[in-house]
Amino acid sequence: MERNQMHRQLANMRKSLFDQGFLDEQFVQLEELQDDANPNFVEEIVTLFYRDSARLIQNIEQALEKSPIDFSKLDSFMHQFRGSCSSIGAKKVQNECTHFREYCRAGNGEGCKRSFQQLKKEYATLRKKLETYFQLARQIGPVETACRPK
Repeated sequence: MERNQMHRQLANMRKSLFDQGFLDEQFVQLEELQDDANPNFVEEIVTLFYRDSARLIQNIEQALEKSPIDFSKLDSFMHQFRGSCSSIGAKKVQNECTHFREYCRAGNGEGCKRSFQQLKKEYATLRKKLETYFQLARQIGPVETACRPK
């Protein structure tokens, strides 16, 4: 694939992540922190997010299996998870975190479980899309990964 075509594909992929509501302005702010000294900054932050969030997801799964459900503990875990999502601009996942927390406050265990399944789906979808995006960005080279679309 020619370089210009790869640039267009990367720009379109990035635009799609925003247009589809997967990412928000926080992701752009992370991109603005990326420079020649740390050309893979955003990818590193996202990788850390996925590594660290695996523990929180496991904690939430375990808490949902307990009977009776400790909604306060679940809400606390989800508050932490939502903050992590916010730090990378994972908009759709953040929205699911908010729905989950509403079910927690209402004491609705079934609602929490349904919302958590949707959250995990959005989380996995975003992960796959970002992995593809960063893979293409690495092929093009570090300079272009920090560029905003025109």
